[in-house]
Amino acid sequence: MKFKKVRWGIIGCGNVTEVKSGPAFQKVKNSELVAVMRRTGELAKDYAERHHVPKWYDNADSLINDPDVDAVYIATPPGSHKEYTLKAAQAGKPVYVEKPMALNFAECQEMIAACKAAGVPLFVAYYRRAMPRFLKIKELLENNAIGDVRFVSTAQYQKASDDVKDPEKLSWRVQPEISGGGLYYDLASHTLDLFDFLLGPIKDVNGFASNQGGFYRAEDIVTGTYMFESGIHGTGTWCFSVFENVDVNEIVGSKGKITFSTFGSEPIVLTTSKGAEQWSFEPPQHVHQPLVETIVEELTGDGNKCPSTGESGARTNWVMGEMTNL
Repeated sequence: MKFKKVRWGIIGCGNVTEVKSGPAFQKVKNSELVAVMRRTGELAKDYAERHHVPKWYDNADSLINDPDVDAVYIATPPGSHKEYTLKAAQAGKPVYVEKPMALNFAECQEMIAACKAAGVPLFVAYYRRAMPRFLKIKELLENNAIGDVRFVSTAQYQKASDDVKDPEKLSWRVQPEISGGGLYYDLASHTLDLFDFLLGPIKDVNGFASNQGGFYRAEDIVTGTYMFESGIHGTGTWCFSVFENVDVNEIVGSKGKITFSTFGSEPIVLTTSKGAEQWSFEPPQHVHQPLVETIVEELTGDGNKCPSTGESGARTNWVMGEMTNL
């Protein structure tokens, strides 16, 4: 399946598509955004007019079956990812789906099977896999900068925000039937996927999930241990009802360690017996753009293959499900 130019349609042109993702489809070579959809038609029309998109819909089926749409970006919450992926696959169109890939691992497997049966590729929006900041970490690991990797650790803590304290304005991100779980599913997925990208698949997982703050039904703290197929160990604590915000990952090896954040812009720090080195990166204006470039290149046959697939995205859902016992 190759295209001269990939003409995209977006299902769910909400906040994430305003800057983070939407403009990337218009700026990448051999890529064009031709249609957007939102259930509220006036909002879809407004988005289309502001972003100079020629078509808008208030019905996903209409966008999926538009002959001018070659590929579909699903930017809705996870609760509808499987439904729209299956419909796009049935229409013979490549799919780029937001993360987490689905509500659970079983849904991910259904999505992979449907796309495979239809002969269409399935990509997942773990865009950090293509960002220069994290490619630098991969380069350091491949160059043996810290020797043999022994273990990784994650500490991610946040204050409880107002949109999870007010039951009248409860964010969809902490409603499991829409998001798959709590903020752990929304945020930890990025870190766990990064470790999969940097160090390979995880094979064994154990964890505990609880709700300590009582602001909503979903878990607000998860602690876990895991082991990669390579034998590297991992530990993590994610808590979303504490007094401060913390975001620190470490990859520790026989000769040094790499320290970095998942969401911040702090420098990457390499520490060895020789001292510390660091590298700073400005985040791309449209953080999805480097990954979208790889997708378009794969679909047009112009070079790179996308490093974030349905198979890799499903692995992250599996890890999260195992760690929360869901």
